[in-house]
Amino acid sequence: MKFSTVAVIAAVVGVADAFAPAPRAASTSALSMSLEKYSDELKATAAAMVSEGKGLLACDESTGTVGSRLESIGLENNEENRREWRQLLFTTPDIGDYISGAILFEETLYQDSKEGKAFVDLLNENGIIPGIKVDTGLKPLCGGGEGETWCSGLDGLYDKCVLHYAKGARFAKWRTALRIDVDQGFPTDYAIDEAAHGLSRYARICQEAGLVPIVEPEILIDGDHDIYTTAKVQERVITTVYKKLQECGVMLEGTLLKPSMTVCGVDCEDKPAVEEIARMTVQTLSRSIPSAMPGVTFLSGGISEEDSSIYLNEINKIDRVAPFALTFSFSRALQSSCLKTWNGKEENYKAAQDQLLARAKANSEASTGSYKPGSQPSMQESLYVKNYVY
Repeated sequence: MKFSTVAVIAAVVGVADAFAPAPRAASTSALSMSLEKYSDELKATAAAMVSEGKGLLACDESTGTVGSRLESIGLENNEENRREWRQLLFTTPDIGDYISGAILFEETLYQDSKEGKAFVDLLNENGIIPGIKVDTGLKPLCGGGEGETWCSGLDGLYDKCVLHYAKGARFAKWRTALRIDVDQGFPTDYAIDEAAHGLSRYARICQEAGLVPIVEPEILIDGDHDIYTTAKVQERVITTVYKKLQECGVMLEGTLLKPSMTVCGVDCEDKPAVEEIARMTVQTLSRSIPSAMPGVTFLSGGISEEDSSIYLNEINKIDRVAPFALTFSFSRALQSSCLKTWNGKEENYKAAQDQLLARAKANSEASTGSYKPGSQPSMQESLYVKNYVY
């Protein structure tokens, strides 16, 4: 028998009012009390999200982005088709065996299935924790280098998080993105500081409202830089982010990190071996992340489905001292072949769900270092999109 994940967490930590809205904090003392109120629940939720052999399904694409994907298979971008696509994902049999949480777009969090059941309830019945994307997208960074961005969405965020928690969300995600350009000196100090500032404010606000914040400082793969340049930049960015998180009083045990894997730029001619990607990724994160943070949920960032699984598998085969889990939070690298298999046709529904389950199983095995490359079906193609937005 499957039980509601939220109910299980609440029972474990003894949170009697697990669904009650968080009160508005009015002072420094009140802020501390607010974090104390949710601290056990936040820790339990974060730990459950990175439990062994499980990772996250990121289906939080904006209306425009998911619409583009639907249009690629001949479907109109409307609410009904968006509902149909996400219902296909959430109702895949046994998906909860490999997926611990699903990151949702706001429309989806408040949406019902065709049969009238809330998607939040469908997820909980499958043992999947509902989450929510709360940022409102990247904007040009005035004062930064040309093409650098900052992430918006802090205005009114606390009140939104209170509503999301009441609806059943138990974690949130905020993506900011930095790009490397050695000739132009990107990312600039200003862009890094702004990214860390936004992520720390977001994380603290989420925890005050009872949501585990996933911190996502993505290093874009656009460019021709080598893997060692990526590692140097990524180490600096993540270190700065955690300094800001601690300054802001964020409880690290109730957070997760969603970074890029440490890879070279997509146009780099000197492609590193898979073993080097794994070694540099583990080295970079081990140097940058405090041990109190319970888990890393990698984004795929335009890497193909199969390569994402292979890289994650090699990463988990490396001996390391760092105690945090290393798992997945994939969007395109879980959904792409599923979407193409479905092709918007009812008769392909089961085959599409089988494809999703296969990739989820592949990544589950990769998160324990036991995946055999090629053992699960995949449409091996590049998922890279220049200057990707979602």
